Amino acid sequence: MGCAWNNGVPGRMWNWNQPFPPYRVIDNIYYVGSNQIAQFLITTPAGHILLDSGFDASVPRLRANIARLGFRLEDVRVLLTSHAHIDHVQAHARVRHLTGAQVVASALDAAVIASGGKGEATFGDAFRWSPCPVDRIVADGDEVTLGGTMLTAHLTPGHTRGAVTWTMKIANPRSPPGRPLDVVFFPSATINPGVTLVENPRYPNIADDFERSFAVWRSLPCDVFLADHGDFYDMREKRARQERDSPVNPFIDPTGYQEFIAASERRFREVRAVQRSSAQ
Repeated sequence: MGCAWNNGVPGRMWNWNQPFPPYRVIDNIYYVGSNQIAQFLITTPAGHILLDSGFDASVPRLRANIARLGFRLEDVRVLLTSHAHIDHVQAHARVRHLTGAQVVASALDAAVIASGGKGEATFGDAFRWSPCPVDRIVADGDEVTLGGTMLTAHLTPGHTRGAVTWTMKIANPRSPPGRPLDVVFFPSATINPGVTLVENPRYPNIADDFERSFAVWRSLPCDVFLADHGDFYDMREKRARQERDSPVNPFIDPTGYQEFIAASERRFREVRAVQRSSAQ
């Protein structure tokens, strides 16, 4: 457990940060993350888009993962943010320095990224990182384009104040090709230990934000379900099926997406009901 990629990583997150072989998910989307913390490389002829930077100590592994796929970290032109928690943004400053990439985030999460983690709504000042400038602030519905690829930002706060669900369309791999497929990169709806949904002094409107976000998630068309933690979308099991030459790409999973959103919403409502009862 003392490996270099865990230097500076909170101990409870070590098990999330073990190596995992990189691979092509579908179309121009590649997995370059760890066994549990997802990072996606979206390749284009004009350079590449990276969704989340991960831990600072894991950047050498990120570079190696990208190289194993035949690409270069230095060709990343845009660094997107799912949400401003340490396991997803700690290396933003390093990746920006190494690549010159434009760092993109929502306004509320941009403030946390730029401060190096100060005053984050879930963890307070418990986790810090090198402050990173955010080059572009996205609002709900804004689009990020590069080399013919376009991603759309959907503000879905709750897990953080500025969490973003990113969506894009890709070519349908079926022959003859049908309509384009809708890809959803889900950030998180996890209610971390110690987070209160009732009378939360650090995040007073957390429950209302979650309500609005679940409405957005239910409404999004989704064929390809991806997320910032592999367990959210059964990444390892689907990858194993993909390696066995499944006739249909296992990551095309619209039913799995809807079931996951429904289960996450039930969990949110259960936790809120318990906390409301305790507060009375």
